[in-house]
Amino acid sequence: MNLRLKKEISLLPDSPGVYLMKDIDEKIIYVGKAKNLKKRVSQYFLRPQNGKVAAMVFHVDHFDTIMTPSEKEALILEMNLIKKHYPRYNILLKDNSHYPYIALRKNTDPILKIARNTKDKNFIYFGPYPNASSAYQVIDLLNKIFPLRKCKVMPSVPCLYYHLGQCLAPCINKISDEDYLKLVNKIERFLKGYDDDIKKEITKKMLDASANLNYEMAKDYKEMLDAIEHVTAKQIVESKDKVARDAFAFASRDGYLGMAVMVFRRGLLLGKEFYALEQFDDPLEQMVDLIAQYYDHHDLPKEIVLRDREVANSLRDLMEVNILVPQRGEKMQIIEMVQLNASHGLDEHFLTARLNDDNRFLLEQLGQLLSIKTPYRIELFDNAHLQGSSPVGAMVCYINGEPVKKMYRKFHLEEQHGGDDAASMEEVVFRRYRRLVDEKLPLPDLIIVDGGIIQINAAKKALMRIEANINIAGLYKNEHHQTRGLMDQNGEVHPIDIRSPLFFLLMRMQDEVHRYAITFHRSTRSKSLFVSIFDGIDGLGKHRQETLRKNYPSLDDLRNASITELTQLLPEKVASALFKKIHDKN
Repeated sequence: MNLRLKKEISLLPDSPGVYLMKDIDEKIIYVGKAKNLKKRVSQYFLRPQNGKVAAMVFHVDHFDTIMTPSEKEALILEMNLIKKHYPRYNILLKDNSHYPYIALRKNTDPILKIARNTKDKNFIYFGPYPNASSAYQVIDLLNKIFPLRKCKVMPSVPCLYYHLGQCLAPCINKISDEDYLKLVNKIERFLKGYDDDIKKEITKKMLDASANLNYEMAKDYKEMLDAIEHVTAKQIVESKDKVARDAFAFASRDGYLGMAVMVFRRGLLLGKEFYALEQFDDPLEQMVDLIAQYYDHHDLPKEIVLRDREVANSLRDLMEVNILVPQRGEKMQIIEMVQLNASHGLDEHFLTARLNDDNRFLLEQLGQLLSIKTPYRIELFDNAHLQGSSPVGAMVCYINGEPVKKMYRKFHLEEQHGGDDAASMEEVVFRRYRRLVDEKLPLPDLIIVDGGIIQINAAKKALMRIEANINIAGLYKNEHHQTRGLMDQNGEVHPIDIRSPLFFLLMRMQDEVHRYAITFHRSTRSKSLFVSIFDGIDGLGKHRQETLRKNYPSLDDLRNASITELTQLLPEKVASALFKKIHDKN
């Protein structure tokens, strides 16, 4: 322990607060909270440590503390600092988007879709579902059972779904508001768990088809009934009170912590999520952190049930929600079921996961390969254009080997740089880091560009202009344009075994930045084409343009629209002007 640490420990207060462990380069490597700062922080240095905690302590050069009025404020501050600094030793859940909901449009003809928020008042929302596949499975079933509109763009002739009896064909039929309301009410009852009426109706159709010797149709109805049973099967524990509830349980094994969460809405178990993470520091404190992080991305339910009282007490200080630790009855059965899933999930993780792909170890390998300090934060760049038009740049950020999507960035580039990859790279790197330098924000440990020495030199030139010192590498490709390793900023090539975990980590990063750039470019190009079409048409403002884009995602969809279809979305005069302009361009 150095003299600075000894002095800082001697000055620690006996009060609640947050501590920030820093390395010799002033980087925050761990953020923690404490009921008693003096007692908690001194334990790291005055007691022998093992594993990952020992590794963290080894890298601590000094620390800062922030005192708070209570442990509650310490917990809130800790979570905010972790989200701001992404310290390498804080265990973080993956940065996923919000849970999906099934959204049912209640105005005009009902349409089902997946939604990530519940703000549009024109829809009724059901969920949240733990993952998109669960939600799509339910939507597929609903589209088979109910005669919903399936087409995103209204066709001029009825499609196959109409002939199968799975659509009312609003494209050719005038459907009354009363009929639509009945359909919406049926779907709403079904999604709330009242499926007996639907099953009786389908059973009758199956028997009628069989009696009429239409065995193929009877088989279709039988498969529909089986699908209903599969999707809406009664759970081991049925929640009778219909309360929106999440249940958490944890398991630990060989330095890993498994967290399972089951999501109940309207008394139905919609599914589960499971996370396997490295165990670090006190497991009870880590459980509190993980649950708090979980609700950074997901809406709070009415009730949370847990097994551990100490974890529950800490969360009560943080969240405005009813938190229970049941001892018996239905909720205890729920906790036992979640606990079983946590233990089984962790066992399965050890049996099937590539635990050799320890991201921290792979990043250390990457640092050794390039002769730089371990790059815990990596930012990757890629550019996209079509024959020089609509040029864009994209940056993705990985911290501790995991993507942090809220830190991704998009760049519209100068048109004159469209066909010049080096100039585009210089522009995007300059714009990205000029802002970080000006605002004195943390810089990454490594920049990776998609290309060789030309791209590397372009990035170096940009960094020299803003006097920023960041390591740079390029993804090296062979004569067949296949990635085979890295090129450092001096032009030296470092081959990587294509079967190694490090190679696969780099490929995942490369695929992600390429996907992000291409998606952004397609969106930009599509909008620019629409703008040229919409420009100069009186009465076609931003709101109506957005409505058209939603109903006609591509320019070809818009060109195939009839004047009758367009007048359903626009005033007749505006629709006529748009139709004329579209077809004059052909």
